[in-house]
Amino acid sequence: MDKLADVDTEALQAALGDASESKAVKRLMVALAYADGVSVETVSERYDIPRATVYSWLDRFEQQSIAEAITDDSRPGRPAKLDPSQRRQLAADLARSPAELGYDSAEWTPERAREHIERMYDISYSLGHVRRLLQESSAGT
Repeated sequence: MDKLADVDTEALQAALGDASESKAVKRLMVALAYADGVSVETVSERYDIPRATVYSWLDRFEQQSIAEAITDDSRPGRPAKLDPSQRRQLAADLARSPAELGYDSAEWTPERAREHIERMYDISYSLGHVRRLLQESSAGT
């Protein structure tokens, strides 16, 4: 149990008292259990976390401040295919009926919306992504 030798357990406990996000709480609980002598194997089983993840989290506590160790690294993801102007226009399109835009349909379906996006913006999305766009559009109206 060489890991966390230089990590202040009182600081871990204080951070646990202040933590509000579930992942931060879980990381702190793992670190505290390990610091209390619980093996990685037991921590892994107790919290249903792969051993590799437990080791990764413990390494984070050794290499970073507690505040950094309990938060995820920024992962911005893939850039949006539709730019902000196109998204606004698409939202306006989806607020109208498909028939007003020349489709033989009274309601938007994911398939119809995908067809519209491909026709108007030359962008292809999965049906799952189009469903999310439709939900966002209906939530904004």
